[in-house]
Amino acid sequence: MTNFRDIIVGSVVESTQNQITIAVTTQQKFETHKNNLQVGKYLKVKCGDDLHVIVNIQKVSQEAAKNFSDEENSRFLIITQPLGTLIKDEHFIRGVTNLPTPMEEAYVLSDETLQHIFSASANYNMPFGRLAQSTDIQLHIDANNLFSKHIAIVGSTGSGKSCTVAKILQNILGIENGKNTNKVQQNNSHVIIFDIHSEYRSAFDLGEDSGFNLNILSEANLCLPYWLMNADELESMFIDPNDENAHDQRSQFRNAVIMNKERHNPSVRDVTYDTPIYFDISEVRHYIENLNNEVIGKLDWENQPKLEDGTLVMDRKKIYFDKVHIFAHTSTTEANKAVPGPFHGEFDKFILNVDTKLKDKRLNFLFNPLKKNGTVYQSEDFEDIIKQFLGYYNQSNVTIVDLSGIPSEVLNITVSLVSRLVFDFCFHISKLKHFRDLLNDVPVLIVCEEAHNYAPRLDEEKHRASKKSLEKVVKEGRKYGLSLMVVSQRPSEVSETIFAQCNNFIALRLTNIDDQNYIKNLVSDISRGIADALPNLAPGEFMITGDAVLMPCIARIAKPDPEPQSQSVKFYDEWRKKWKEIEFEDVIKRWRKEI
Repeated sequence: MTNFRDIIVGSVVESTQNQITIAVTTQQKFETHKNNLQVGKYLKVKCGDDLHVIVNIQKVSQEAAKNFSDEENSRFLIITQPLGTLIKDEHFIRGVTNLPTPMEEAYVLSDETLQHIFSASANYNMPFGRLAQSTDIQLHIDANNLFSKHIAIVGSTGSGKSCTVAKILQNILGIENGKNTNKVQQNNSHVIIFDIHSEYRSAFDLGEDSGFNLNILSEANLCLPYWLMNADELESMFIDPNDENAHDQRSQFRNAVIMNKERHNPSVRDVTYDTPIYFDISEVRHYIENLNNEVIGKLDWENQPKLEDGTLVMDRKKIYFDKVHIFAHTSTTEANKAVPGPFHGEFDKFILNVDTKLKDKRLNFLFNPLKKNGTVYQSEDFEDIIKQFLGYYNQSNVTIVDLSGIPSEVLNITVSLVSRLVFDFCFHISKLKHFRDLLNDVPVLIVCEEAHNYAPRLDEEKHRASKKSLEKVVKEGRKYGLSLMVVSQRPSEVSETIFAQCNNFIALRLTNIDDQNYIKNLVSDISRGIADALPNLAPGEFMITGDAVLMPCIARIAKPDPEPQSQSVKFYDEWRKKWKEIEFEDVIKRWRKEI
């Protein structure tokens, strides 16, 4: 009995490094195997005695040459792209070193062989959905390569992107059918999700009796004291880069912050602008306003800042932090000669900006986060601040940073600060482990939902801090046990540096031509042909390519249970229902943060 996988469908007529053309010589044979000769299907092509090249069908056409005018003897051309090599029908390796020559036979690739290629093995041990072309075949991937080498997940609205992200994370967390399979023994996974639309909570909220703790951080309980900000973040917060006095504002603000950190942390050596220790922003504001109002006495023995009572300021840092002083009046008379200070009036906009931020109650998580006892967070509380992101407050595998209530003007700062703090933690714990000849055994994954909102391709001042922090994560994070999952519906608008560092791509349906071309240019040559299917993928279907999968393919992953709240409102269904009254009072109370 002839094995199905040995049925010949055609033969090679041309081979190049990126394309193998196969001819099917009769219409009858083409009709017989039509289902296996569709775009996106796989074939295997003989290449010597023990080798076969696995190819993916890119294009099917009927040759119109004169010598094939007879319909019965017409020839069909199958344009394929080589993906890998099958050795002795047993061992598949990525890439092709030997190409088939003309007249070599091409065969239907059986489900048995596909099952063998994509089945579980020592490295490819994580189930990852089923092949779209043969749903009986389960796809297995190399999970270590997936999560340690950065992941890009892209897809247009409605393509199933959020569900795909949730299902991937549920798999590693041990959530199946709405249950926690690790209830007896919690695993060591650590995931941080930047959730810009507040949709992922429902995917991981399993209830109090599930044994699964979910860590939710929002503007109501997030603690990110301003003194943890670095230079880029502080200046992005307070200084308008377009102000003509921006240079002086940066230099004097930097100087004041360093001096104030030294003032409050006398035991810390080598204090820098970026040292994550406490400083008092109100005191720094006093210092800057005093510089702004300063008057210099110009009598022969003076030449120093002069207060209203005639006191000369010999050391600014000793008195400028305490309060805003009243200075002497400027004068040109010989008896009271005094002139405006070197920075007189240069910090008016800066002071106004600081005051506006400090009075904004929406920013309390930055400028007035209080401990349970009502006191402010100090340098000694740094450990507690870090623990909130890594789930060590309530032993949680997932921390959702809910950005939906974060004011847009500080969204960039929030993302930058959290991602940078996590990076620095992973860096320092890795260095401690390295001294003991060990690797970081607490790896962390950061998920950036709708990344184009805070890590855009364009170089804009307002996004510079978050973009810089995330680019540092993708460039250096892997060495220290920190990986990034970048999620976006507009990949062409995301930082090129971030996508260039992603080794694995999961692309759902993309309808925008710019996004399609952008992804094709990012993935490897062997994936570009398959990427042609991106605009035609069904909801939930995706192309996966990269180090985590043996060869690029189109697959579908099961829906997560529970699902994220990412479904669109069904307008027509809702509009057809009976008129509904609204509790406006409750809406307004929430609007005003009264509830």
